[in-house]
Amino acid sequence: MYNIKEIYYTFQGEGAYTGRPSIFCRFSGCNLWSGREKDRKKAECNFCDTDFLGTNGINGGKFFNENELGKKIISLWKNKDNKNKPYVVFTGGEPLLQLDKKLINFLKLSNFEVGIETNGTIDLPCEVDWVCVSPKHQNDFVLKKGDELKLIFPQKKINPKSLENLNFKHFFLQPMDGPNLKNNIKKTYDFCNKNKKWNVSLQIHKIVGMP
Repeated sequence: MYNIKEIYYTFQGEGAYTGRPSIFCRFSGCNLWSGREKDRKKAECNFCDTDFLGTNGINGGKFFNENELGKKIISLWKNKDNKNKPYVVFTGGEPLLQLDKKLINFLKLSNFEVGIETNGTIDLPCEVDWVCVSPKHQNDFVLKKGDELKLIFPQKKINPKSLENLNFKHFFLQPMDGPNLKNNIKKTYDFCNKNKKWNVSLQIHKIVGMP
């Protein structure tokens, strides 16, 4: 069974694929925070800006097998008549608590590209087309290669310079959302200007009012 917070059609608002039409499938649950505000201060990741608790979001619910969830994802793809290859992004919470080889293969057989956004603390069940890792600690993650390293910035527990030798195609810093966002944007741009390994990722979907 898969516990899903929400599934929706949108465009990718962050990182290297910004602007790409996508289905986002958000799994419930995370291994770094319960999702409850009362636990935030003591959580390993206490700056999350996403609601991943429960199954009450748009198209959310409990899906009993890969066929049921896969068919729901496929039904939401809106670009059936153009050149955009169908693309699904599994996110969370932490998607690798639930995402498995059966679901990935079901969607690949349906001509979907499969992407994942993960904190990197759990290994992949099989090959995925696009791997975006967003670590929350200096050393406490196992996925140290992929397509995109996207670090929320600034963080006390992790220094971007310590990650530069990892095997990723793209390196992004994304300003931490919240009351200090304006200052964090400035810090992010300043760091990237001085360190050419890194590029700035902004949450474009929030700026334009998309989910």
